[in-house]
Amino acid sequence: MQCKGFLFDLDGTLVDSLPAVERAWCSWGDRFAIPHKDILDFIHGKQAITSLRHFMAGASEEDIQREFYALEALEASDTTGITALPGAIALLNYLDANQIPWAIVTSGSVPVASARHSATGLPTPKVFVTAEQVSKGKPEPDPYLLGAKLLGLPASECLVVEDAAAGVLSGLAAGCHVAAVNVPGDAPGLDRVDFCLTSLEQLVVEVVAPGKVVLKQREY
Repeated sequence: MQCKGFLFDLDGTLVDSLPAVERAWCSWGDRFAIPHKDILDFIHGKQAITSLRHFMAGASEEDIQREFYALEALEASDTTGITALPGAIALLNYLDANQIPWAIVTSGSVPVASARHSATGLPTPKVFVTAEQVSKGKPEPDPYLLGAKLLGLPASECLVVEDAAAGVLSGLAAGCHVAAVNVPGDAPGLDRVDFCLTSLEQLVVEVVAPGKVVLKQREY
């Protein structure tokens, strides 16, 4: 397939932040006696405020916002063990070297996303979409539609690279091509993605002309 731009999720796609994410959320859940499994089955790929509203149904918005800021501070301060995933830095450097536009489109807030991005040594994108910039997060199409718009490209000419079911559905709803990386096999929408990968290293990107990229999947 061909595309002109890339829209990358951050957590679980470009960076391995899973231990930090789970430490923060499990610590939060312990205060409310919420089983860890219930939390971890729900949160991935979604905005933190969406997850808090789910688990704090019936609470006032003031209380939910208070919990959000406390959780945000915890997540932004804990970068222990966060690393770039295999293939991420090499792929982004290749795109930069060939002037192929790319963006990070994350459900994280600015403090959390910035801390995790900085901890890994990833190249800095010209477009960095965070939770604050959209009223509806993944799985709604808004984040990826905004990412494509800020790159100056139609969504149909962008490849979304995602590890979470919510992100896959968001990319598909936006009309983008989608590469699913380590997405659970029973996740909805996988039958409609362009690539199902186990690692970014499987994604072969070849620039065949200025602004024109051909993508293939390397089989191991």
